[in-house]
Amino acid sequence: MKLTLPFPPSVNGYWRATSTGMKISASGRSFRINAFAAVMEQLKRLPQPITVNVEVNVLLFPPDKRPRDLDNYLKALFDSLTHARVWGDDRQIKRFTVEWGEQTKKGKAEVTIKPFVAVAA
Repeated sequence: MKLTLPFPPSVNGYWRATSTGMKISASGRSFRINAFAAVMEQLKRLPQPITVNVEVNVLLFPPDKRPRDLDNYLKALFDSLTHARVWGDDRQIKRFTVEWGEQTKKGKAEVTIKPFVAVAA
């Protein structure tokens, strides 16, 4: 399965501190809604959650040339796919790769999901 999603907020912008603990920020909630809409548009249906362990390949296309830490974008991205019911829980991810793509207007994330096959030890 290959999905194209909006560019995710960094983990620093995904959470906000409140008097009752950490909560998803307004930009984080907005991203989840937009990611869910993108999944629905591409699949043309509500996903049937993947039930097996998966391998995920992520290609992030940043919206501008600001320096960024590659690993700061996975939390929002993986949580949004859980929220969109692509899989039951992101604990099912047993391997992932992530890399930068070219700068793209507005940015985007291309996510490829396939069943996980363990490599012999």
